[in-house]
Amino acid sequence: MELVDIGANLTHAAFRDDLEAVLARARAAGVGAVVVTGSTVGESAAAAALAEAHPGALWATAGVHPHHARECDAATIPALRELARHPRVVALGECGLDFHRNYAPHPDQERCFLAQLELACELGKPLFLHSRDAHPRCADMLRAQRGRLPRAVAHCFTGERDELRAYLELGLHIGITGWICDERRGRHLLALVREIPRERLLLETDSPYLTPRDLRPQPRARRNEPAHLAHIARSVARALGRPPEEVAAETARNARAFFGLPADEPGPAPAPQRALAA
Repeated sequence: MELVDIGANLTHAAFRDDLEAVLARARAAGVGAVVVTGSTVGESAAAAALAEAHPGALWATAGVHPHHARECDAATIPALRELARHPRVVALGECGLDFHRNYAPHPDQERCFLAQLELACELGKPLFLHSRDAHPRCADMLRAQRGRLPRAVAHCFTGERDELRAYLELGLHIGITGWICDERRGRHLLALVREIPRERLLLETDSPYLTPRDLRPQPRARRNEPAHLAHIARSVARALGRPPEEVAAETARNARAFFGLPADEPGPAPAPQRALAA
């Protein structure tokens, strides 16, 4: 039974010393593919190189996270356009708006986001979106591109019903992380996940962040990793009242269709079904 992790920051320093062991644990947990997130031009190039070194297991995105919007300059979009040509780069992003941390001024965030939106529309490349405390502005910017907007996923969705409905109305896919396992902040997702059309539900870890709070035992230094996607899949399945194997298979198919990942590319062997047993 296969799982696909649509967002993991595997170029993060937290994985510098044991990435191969991390990937082996992911394979053992049934994770057949991981999309490595690009958050700056440099990190996107590193993500593409990492994916190239692990064919059949890793893919990559290329983009500039809103935290780094100040770094967007005249060279940024040409660099992303070139990275988008890489055969292992399957989406543009992580891009969007973050009005929670506000590491970059809102005008800089919007300018950088719009430039990447326009590039995705030009190339017809799927979008890997970030929005935190930025609704409805993020939805408004997406809506302005309606009619030419490519496939897009609301990565790490943690919002409320009005935000979910806005994204669904725009045709977005929805990425669910271990936030749904957080009894303090994620309880609302247990109900909202039932409103996501089955064909638009995707799963992700956002490693090394968002370690599921109910995971036992907790990993060292609370570092999240793709192997924990099986735990997230079980949590989502319980919320949906469906078998975890069914949810895993369905979300994996959705991910492969969304990113255009070949189903027949040689990759890690799937884990036995008991990996997802309740």
